[in-house]
Amino acid sequence: MVTIRKSINEELQKKIPPPRVKATVFPSFLNGLKKTIVLILFFVTWEIAPKLGLVDRAFFPTFSEVIGAWWQLILSGELFTHFQASIIRSIVGFLLALLVAIPLGLLIGWYPVARDLLSPLLELFRNTAALALLPVFILLLGIGEISKFAIILFACTWPILLNTISAVKNVDPLFIKSARSMNISSFKLFYKVILPASVPTIFTGIRMAGTGAILVLIAAEMVGAKEGLGYFITYTQYNFLIPEMYAGILTISLLGLVINHLLVLLEKRFSRWKQLV
Repeated sequence: MVTIRKSINEELQKKIPPPRVKATVFPSFLNGLKKTIVLILFFVTWEIAPKLGLVDRAFFPTFSEVIGAWWQLILSGELFTHFQASIIRSIVGFLLALLVAIPLGLLIGWYPVARDLLSPLLELFRNTAALALLPVFILLLGIGEISKFAIILFACTWPILLNTISAVKNVDPLFIKSARSMNISSFKLFYKVILPASVPTIFTGIRMAGTGAILVLIAAEMVGAKEGLGYFITYTQYNFLIPEMYAGILTISLLGLVINHLLVLLEKRFSRWKQLV
């Protein structure tokens, strides 16, 4: 009997096709390779263009010069000082926006009365550029940290708020009908159905706000600050430290990529339920 079972298992294993690992891994590998090649070509062009005289080397140094200046700034600790100031301001303003925008967006999206009352005010402020209000924040709050927290809070609130409202409004009605047919309470309906279904759209707004927090802060630091990446870029420009200026710009780009990647990972963590649907 044991011999028969072994022979049957061997025959079945021969008939079962091997898992198609290459079919899924190879296209993703090619996609990653294409992106890498594009980045490499970009940096090679950056390195060669000033050497060939295609651009003025005094105003557009080679990529190796920028990396050298960037490394020296890291070793001296100067870049870390400005980076630390900017990241603390961004995180504080961003977290304040989350605490304000998500509960308010859930409230407005869930209750039509609140949505009807606040819609005119939302339409007014959503079309107001945050940087246009920067002089107002400086006049009211000064050029210290509070004004920078406030401008980031304002800039980050609207994408999170509007996406949260849209997420709650556009939840699949079948989910709601199925939940109501089970006679669950309104609180459980909101907590178990509405909130999980709204997570992907809410995170779209959070990712937009994460990028916006950095951009708005850099602009604010260029106007009134004594430290921060925005201040550092302006300072190096005025003192004609061009490689250091590009090093600061490169740092901002890397910071934006890291923040976006972290938010994508966080979104996947909170959207695991979609894999079960």
